This record gives sequence, C-alpha cells and structure tokens, in this order.
Amino acid sequence: MRGKFITFEGPEGSGKSTHIKRVADFLDSVNVDVVTTREPGGTALGEKIRALIQHGNVAEEPVERCELLLFLASRAQHVQQFILPALSAGKWVLCDRFYDSTFAYQGFGRGINLEQLKVLNRFAVDNLKPDLTLLIDVAPEISRERLAERQLNNGLKPDRIESENDDFHARLRAGFLKLAEQERERFAVINAEREQQCVADEIRALITSRFLNCKENN
Repeated sequence: MRGKFITFEGPEGSGKSTHIKRVADFLDSVNVDVVTTREPGGTALGEKIRALIQHGNVAEEPVERCELLLFLASRAQHVQQFILPALSAGKWVLCDRFYDSTFAYQGFGRGINLEQLKVLNRFAVDNLKPDLTLLIDVAPEISRERLAERQLNNGLKPDRIESENDDFHARLRAGFLKLAEQERERFAVINAEREQQCVADEIRALITSRFLNCKENN
C-alpha cells in the first residue's frame, strides 16, 4: 500500500521543522513507517543546490529565473530518488516545503507568472501531489522576531531569503493563504502564533482523524 505524503509549508520561523519532528515521533509511536525530508535538499545533489541557493558561495547572485530552475532541479531529483521510492515502499513521507513554496516565494514573492510555474512544477514532480499540506501560519512580524532569536542563539546569519524586505515576506504570507483558500481539501491552515503544544496537539488530531482513524476502520 502506498504511503501518505504530508508537506509542511509556511513562512520563515513558523516552526515547521519542530512540528515535523513531533509528527514523526507520534507516527513512529503508533507503528507507522515514517521518513522526514526537506526542500531544497533531500538528496546529495539537492543539498548541494540548497547550499548554493541559500548562501551563494559563488561570485554572483542567481537571477530570478535561475533561482527558480535550481529549486525545480532539486525537486525533480528529490521526487525521483527519494519521495516516490519511499511512498512506493509504504512509508509515510513528511516534507519540509514542497511545490507550494515555489508558488509562494517565486510566484507571489518574486512575481513570476503562476501559470508558468504550474507547468514547470508539474513536470518537475511528475504530477505528484501531497495527500495533505499543513500551512504553519504566522504573521511576518512574529516570523522576524523568531528568526532573529534563532540566529542570535545559534550564531547564524540570515540567508538570502530571510534577508528579503518586509514587503516580500508580506506577499509571501498572503500567497500561502491564497493557495490554501484555492485548495481547501488538501490544505489545513494551522495558527502557529499560539503555544507550541497547542499547535502540536491540533496537528496530531488532524492527522489522526484524516488518516489513522480511517486506517483503523478499514
């Protein structure tokens, strides 16, 4: 039986990575075979592309179309080499970002035509679609505060995306919410401006009701 594919989306500092780990631990506790991954990245090649996109390491910045194609190249490798094989083996795949991030960042954020993005993404993912997308939502000002605290605590510098201006991050959040409105059956919007345990409990209950109760009844 094919595994479930659950993606986690949201602005920077929304807590996606924390909640993916919590969900993975929960699923493991109920004997679900689960793996976690991220985008860009997820494969050896994808991680090289991730480093290039986030921190540069070359003498010039990628132009917007180049940035887009780098994301898509990483995704195409990720889908074929990691995600599809895991799903075919019956594993559940939890992914930190997927193609909705491209629509939000490169579409709503950068202004690249959304219809063109849909065509390119469909090719990159070989028509793969998540079973559920959790949009971990926070306001831009809260995102900024959390990022600043994380960077201070870990001695990190903002990457290329994190360094974008406030208008970019406002467009980004609005874009994510619009995507969720357009595909209500696939998306669940989670208010992450609450205490972390409340957010985790809501996500756990949602996944249980949507997938695990159904599995038990079958």
